[in-house]
Amino acid sequence: MLAAGRGTRLKSVDMPKVMREIGGRPMVDFTVKTLEKMGFKPEQICLVVGFEKEKIMAHFGKRVSYAVQSEQKGTAHAAFTGMIALPKNIEQVLVMGGDDSAFYEVETLEYLIEKHIESKAVLSLLTAERSPEGLGRIVRTSDGGVEIVEKENLTEEQKKIKEISTGTFVLDRNWFEKIFPVMPLLPRLQELAMPMALTMARDSKERYQIVKLNNPDEWFGINTLEELDEANKRKSQST
Repeated sequence: MLAAGRGTRLKSVDMPKVMREIGGRPMVDFTVKTLEKMGFKPEQICLVVGFEKEKIMAHFGKRVSYAVQSEQKGTAHAAFTGMIALPKNIEQVLVMGGDDSAFYEVETLEYLIEKHIESKAVLSLLTAERSPEGLGRIVRTSDGGVEIVEKENLTEEQKKIKEISTGTFVLDRNWFEKIFPVMPLLPRLQELAMPMALTMARDSKERYQIVKLNNPDEWFGINTLEELDEANKRKSQST
């Protein structure tokens, strides 16, 4: 799980973004609890930490394992950092952000993993159809291909699309570890980002798939103080 960010827009001066509270608990605590309910053991739950990592480690202790991303070079770099820290016998890896996964249901993640394994895909991506303002889009091409177009690169026509990437992936570990060293930087942002993994799977004609959320409200990105307040209200009402 990616948890190395600072959260500048949340005004997190001395607190990791994922440790900001909703419903009386750090937002990332909800995701860890979901994974624990699914039966994941501490060595199977790896938090990729960076900024103020000691506060995350003090909170979770031995409930999870950790990988340190000392330099933030993008989401794919964070995913790789966490992946190589996992036990060698793990073949398929669930990758998600600690700042947008607090509302996922156990059944949703179990379904995503099940579909990934059944399809023998190297990459499975969870998407959602929702109000897409300020987000990238899932663009489906006429030949059946799929790409993630970042918000900075959207055409006027693509801005009408409502399907977005949740940033939640299941990856074949062997495949990802092989392609990561040759992964190109994401154009414009110039970072090692997960959308490029989808591009590489598509261009090399590997098997990949898109799984759409039945309930798009399960994905909730928390990037602003307004979104933090809304997430807090939702969690407070559900507990």
